[in-house]
Amino acid sequence: MKRSDIHKKKRKRGKWWKIPLLLIALLIVGGGGYLYTIYAGAKSTVDDEMHQKVTAIDHEAAKEKISQQEPLNILLMGVDERKGDSGRSDALMVLSLDPANNRSQLISIPRDTRTKLVGDDPMSGTMDKINHAYAFGGKDMTISTVENFLDIELDYYVQMNMQGLSEMVDAVGGITVNNQLDWYDKGYYKKGYHYEKGQITLNGPQTMGYVRMRYQDPKGDAGRNERQRQVIQAIIDKGASISSVSRIGDIMDVLGNNVTTNMNFSVMKDIMLNYRSAQQNMKTYQMTGNGTRINGTYYLQVSDQEVQKVHNMIKEYSS
Repeated sequence: MKRSDIHKKKRKRGKWWKIPLLLIALLIVGGGGYLYTIYAGAKSTVDDEMHQKVTAIDHEAAKEKISQQEPLNILLMGVDERKGDSGRSDALMVLSLDPANNRSQLISIPRDTRTKLVGDDPMSGTMDKINHAYAFGGKDMTISTVENFLDIELDYYVQMNMQGLSEMVDAVGGITVNNQLDWYDKGYYKKGYHYEKGQITLNGPQTMGYVRMRYQDPKGDAGRNERQRQVIQAIIDKGASISSVSRIGDIMDVLGNNVTTNMNFSVMKDIMLNYRSAQQNMKTYQMTGNGTRINGTYYLQVSDQEVQKVHNMIKEYSS
């Protein structure tokens, strides 16, 4: 796919499928006990429908880390992928789990970040938006590009088709968030929806409106990313409290239809058993940079100092 084609498609269908619900990995960490002990079909769903290995990750090395309960780095990809389109990873996060110190860290990488693409594709070596790595080389190129960008090693990935967000929120029975802004969404609903300031409860479609809004937020993309992380944490919290068999069935259906990962069920079980303490203290961070236009295309230029800062943050959780 040519770069011009990607830009053309992006303009045509909008920019709002940027919802990093790929933290479904943490839903498994937080509430995975139910998946293993209550829902008999979990293993089949994970191993037969969700599990997909990639060449960019050393799976034996990752399994060894789990056996030693060492820290893990997991790449979370929110992908807008439709029929006849290779898609792009419009949401990218690195989740670090540090069970020894009972902590975890979630770092967001802006989709427009300009960096060198790395992988098995003719576009490898070119400077482009980091989210275009998926369009050119899929999961493998995205993983390799993120590893090169931050000079880190990734152990696992979790990819979710963003159109499954609404289904997931409804599957856990809705979520509650603390809304920092008061606004009225006139676009997503035919009749609109009022997002009142304060604690609000959202269903699936309402959550879509909540995470997509940008232009009414003084913080722009940064504000939207904050709401995305809010939703992720809300789903984790709600998922961890679920105890009914019917809810687990709904969750597994959504996962099977929308999520791929190189974790098989055995790995998920080990993470659930040995890494749950990492959820006790989660910190989040949004990488920052300066917007610029190069040959008419908008990019986010992230400074070397910011990249080094994030590299050090991840290494601290991995030591």
